[in-house]
Amino acid sequence: MGKLLIVGTVAFDAIETPFGKTDKILGGAATFIGLAASQFDVKSAIVSIVGDDFPQEYIDLLKNKNIDTSSLEVVKGGKTFYWKGKYHNDLNSRDTLVTELNTLADFKPVVPNDYKDADVVMLGNLHPSVQMSVIEQMAKRPKLVVLDTMNFWMDNTLEELMEVIKHTDVITINDEEARQLTNEYSLVKAAEKIQEMGPRYVVIKKGEHGALLFNEDNVFFAPALPLEEVFDPTGAGDTFAGGFSGFLAATDNTSFNNLKSAVIHGSNLASFCVERFGTERMQSLGKDEVNSRLHQFKALTQFDIELQ
Repeated sequence: MGKLLIVGTVAFDAIETPFGKTDKILGGAATFIGLAASQFDVKSAIVSIVGDDFPQEYIDLLKNKNIDTSSLEVVKGGKTFYWKGKYHNDLNSRDTLVTELNTLADFKPVVPNDYKDADVVMLGNLHPSVQMSVIEQMAKRPKLVVLDTMNFWMDNTLEELMEVIKHTDVITINDEEARQLTNEYSLVKAAEKIQEMGPRYVVIKKGEHGALLFNEDNVFFAPALPLEEVFDPTGAGDTFAGGFSGFLAATDNTSFNNLKSAVIHGSNLASFCVERFGTERMQSLGKDEVNSRLHQFKALTQFDIELQ
């Protein structure tokens, strides 16, 4: 069984969309990644930090998904990272209303001894110095280091981010971020430049328009499944990352063809995430539902054509 080390936020989210709003609910990049990866036959552990205001029932939920929470630090008297946001009608843009770092401001990750030899390391969206600290704690080079980042770090900590990028095998960013990082409008040229920075594989996410995978001269496009209803896009990118990294840890295969499958599995799980607020849909998601939708993905992309 493959080992997956997940580093990222475990948090409270408060979300408002055109379809309703929530009070504080379970969120955070590492939470979404872990729940998605739990769909596969992997041993996974979350490295993160919360305050003692974080309910035990949430920790038990993660444990019940066979996620190792021994490196989820609980700070006595501390408060958990909190984010509040409001989505616009198109659900592609949002306003951040509140960001409270709380315990996350002083987060110094400690990789558990059992996971210093993890096959896959999934670095969720965090300060690059935190991500680099995790890489440096590994006892041996993982088969894959997967990095998720965002434009905030490009704006404020570019030098540190570039150092992390050098040490990663796969980077997952959206199209806007790929263009910002490389100053290239063409995503093909952007992917070429990013590969020169270090990663062998580049995944460029395009939201409701799917995802692109680049490796040298190889390109693969995975569509997003057209859905009747999108309720809340929060965590969809992290769910994609969890499905992607979880599948790769479970299959122990880092070839381009297997990464193509990983992109499909990530996209498939992300399509469930958006159907409910926060992590609600991922908490109860069954393997039969996942497999059924994978068949829909296959039907969406399969065709016969006669070439002259």
